Amino acid sequence: MPSQRLTWLTRRPTFWSAAVPLVALGAGVLFATSASTAGGTDLRSSASELPDIIRQQTRQNAQAASQVRSLQSQVDRLSAVQAPGDVRITQLTRQAEALAVATGTREVTGPAVAVELRDAQIPSDQLPEGIGVDDIVVHQQDVQGVVNALWAGGAEAMMVMDQRLISTSAVRCVGNTLILQGRVYSPPYVITAMGNPAALKKALDDSPQVSIYRQYVDAIGLGYDVRTSPERTFPAYAGSVNLQYASVPR
Repeated sequence: MPSQRLTWLTRRPTFWSAAVPLVALGAGVLFATSASTAGGTDLRSSASELPDIIRQQTRQNAQAASQVRSLQSQVDRLSAVQAPGDVRITQLTRQAEALAVATGTREVTGPAVAVELRDAQIPSDQLPEGIGVDDIVVHQQDVQGVVNALWAGGAEAMMVMDQRLISTSAVRCVGNTLILQGRVYSPPYVITAMGNPAALKKALDDSPQVSIYRQYVDAIGLGYDVRTSPERTFPAYAGSVNLQYASVPR
């Protein structure tokens, strides 16, 4: 690939480019502490156990989500039985139903646009001049850029991979893996939004963040595919909707 193609690329800042100096400083402190603690002997590292811990936690989160869905079904059934004789429950049920679509707690069906983001398939020893390993993988800001563009384009509901997003959902990446609501995913990443397909696609085209990503698509082969579907069904969000780190001022 000609090196002059790289001159027009807008640099994609990453979390790691900012964090490396801090990590290096922290590593120095840890090395000194470890050497002092070990007294010249090796300390057993648990780093090799981390993938197993992540996989185990992901399975536990999936099981917990299944239990939440089952319990929610029981609550809905019991509420329906109780509602005819209780005015308060009837009112609360109606309010909940009115907010269900906006909060993501109801299954929805409609036309949708799906965006798939993939790492570039370039061997690390064949990178073009001016391109580093960090540039050929999908990062957190790339996923967030697509998500934000689709919301701005009028998305009525959204999913990342197989999970429904709500207002408190946080998309985070660690290395080249994505963590969403306690579950871990590897690329390719698929973001699907329900709404007017033309408006959603226009929002993607108009987004500055997506535009920067697409420069890298053209230059080094990052994956970017947009597909439309006349009808998709999104499941209801099955996690907790309680705020854990924020509260309404009293």
